[in-house]
Amino acid sequence: MRIGELSRRTGVSVPTIKYYVREGLLPAGRLTSPNQASYDEGHERRLRLIRALLDVGGLSVAAIREVLAAVDDPEKPVHKVLGTAADRVLPRYEEQPGEVLAARETVAELIRRRGWRVDEAGPAAEALAVALAALEEVGHGDFAEHQLDAYAQAAEEVATVDLGYVNRRVGRERLVETVVVGTVLGDAVFSALRRLAHVDASARLYGESGAAETGDAGETGEAGGAAETARV
Repeated sequence: MRIGELSRRTGVSVPTIKYYVREGLLPAGRLTSPNQASYDEGHERRLRLIRALLDVGGLSVAAIREVLAAVDDPEKPVHKVLGTAADRVLPRYEEQPGEVLAARETVAELIRRRGWRVDEAGPAAEALAVALAALEEVGHGDFAEHQLDAYAQAAEEVATVDLGYVNRRVGRERLVETVVVGTVLGDAVFSALRRLAHVDASARLYGESGAAETGDAGETGEAGGAAETARV
């Protein structure tokens, strides 16, 4: 297909497609004449992946370039591709105050306790430490003691489901692409599911009292549950 058809199929403008080609995110089309190029379904799939990583995953163009380079490297083990994708999703933190030091040790102890084969000083561990330190700062330091292992158990179960989905793919290209999609977009899916579950749990625990206070068990009650969830 020509670039105009690729644009029509994906909803991405022609100038943006050309920008992705210049930035090395999208392979150039096959030249059919000095000023014409042809694109195929592989370009379409890659373009949709780029938009998903950008729009839903929230990755920068530079981060997407790193992830796609890992996807396209035939020598890179799938495990390493997964790590690259996961590390690009996580935020980077500047030097943190002293309370993060204790949280880092809590995270390291969790990793050892559960036998996880991960880097205790990696970006994911640091992100968890910063979150635990923030909980401590706002007066919820007992969260780690009472909830952390339950969260870890749930995370293990989700990871098992994720990798089970990946293993159904055939061919390295599609497999590593699925790993990236599952890592980046799976976070968005799980986050949304957790919010929905919060609203449901809130409705079950507090729904009747909330309805009594508002006088409406319909949309008002649901909105109240959502607001309560947002505050939590």
